[in-house]
Amino acid sequence: MSVRRSPAPALPTTAAPAPAAEPVPATGSAPTPGRIWRTVRVLVALLASVVAFLSAVIMLGAYVPAIPKAGVIGPVLGGQYPFHVAFLALIGVALGVLARRGGLVRWGRTLIGVTSLAAVAALVIGGVQFVAARDAGAEVSFGQVLGQLAYPDSKPDSTHTYAVRDGRALDADLYLPKGAQGSKAPAIVLAHAGGFHTFDKRDLRGTGRWLADHGVAVVAVDYRLAAPGRPTWDKAPQDLVSALGWVQDHADRYGIDASRISLGGMSAGGTLAMNTAYRLRNGAIKATDGTTVRPPSSVVGFYPATDVTRMWNDDVAGTREAAEMFTGGTPRQYPERYREVSPTTDVRAGLQRTLLVVGDRDRSARPGTVRDFGAALRAEGVDATVEELPFAEHAFDDAYGSLTSQTSRQILLDFLTKRS
Repeated sequence: MSVRRSPAPALPTTAAPAPAAEPVPATGSAPTPGRIWRTVRVLVALLASVVAFLSAVIMLGAYVPAIPKAGVIGPVLGGQYPFHVAFLALIGVALGVLARRGGLVRWGRTLIGVTSLAAVAALVIGGVQFVAARDAGAEVSFGQVLGQLAYPDSKPDSTHTYAVRDGRALDADLYLPKGAQGSKAPAIVLAHAGGFHTFDKRDLRGTGRWLADHGVAVVAVDYRLAAPGRPTWDKAPQDLVSALGWVQDHADRYGIDASRISLGGMSAGGTLAMNTAYRLRNGAIKATDGTTVRPPSSVVGFYPATDVTRMWNDDVAGTREAAEMFTGGTPRQYPERYREVSPTTDVRAGLQRTLLVVGDRDRSARPGTVRDFGAALRAEGVDATVEELPFAEHAFDDAYGSLTSQTSRQILLDFLTKRS
């Protein structure tokens, strides 16, 4: 007999739950953490890119001044502030690392590479300049390097009117040593920069105070400035003659050694000082008031134009406009004026001991031109020294605390305190 088996009861089945749909954020709701992070890392990478671009452009210009635009800002920023640029580049390295860790691997690596190279390049400039400063005997202050970016707020010991010309008082700021009573200090009459038509003696306050603190009296002078339709090619040199004569007349009063008064200046002021000093020695210029002014004992030119005609021809950073304003026209119109105010015209035997200081990246007072001028002086038997500062542009001493500025002050001090 067969037994009929009833089928086993089916086990109940549980249906798999349908995947939950991602909630769609309502309009105006806060972004998710993932979206915020993606935005932040892109912003970090963009900021790092800006830093990388700036530091790379500055360093390229500092090393290759021929590059358009970069070759203008690079020598100024890279040459005067190499450690600041290195710090900026290291910030870029840190931002590049953050971008890489945030997932932007290739972008981050590129940023790290560019900013690392820029930082190394900037530190190399700083190292080269430090060696030059040490070789010059400068006592480098890194506090000034990092913190003294512009002229210090120094005050002269006194200010006096040395002449009145065209109804205007011409003044001189005196910075005097605090040395032992009865001793006589060497001195320098300094003419400021400014393309013959701008700036004033206050730009010399940092150099003036520093030299005075190291035993040299400084007389920083104003002179008549050129303007459109008002050339001063025949006036500004006369002002320096008057200033020099005033200092000679008052040497005893201010404790100055009358036999050790130098005449010098920066840029256009250096051109005026050299031209005036050499013409005094050659007997080609005399005081308009009939007084006797002795030639200075030595001459200093910081990044000077040695030939005003060449200054016009080169036409770098406004030099042509400055030359025309100073002389009243072009070299074709007034060749005799250009010859008269150019230091190259008076190169001959018997000139004063001369110091020339220029940056090796100077576009206005080209280092090759300054070297050639120094060689021309030496060929005539003149004691001429040319100091070329590494990675330095025109007006390198505007950054008072920079390594090149500290180096140049030491070079100037040694020259002024050296006995002939």
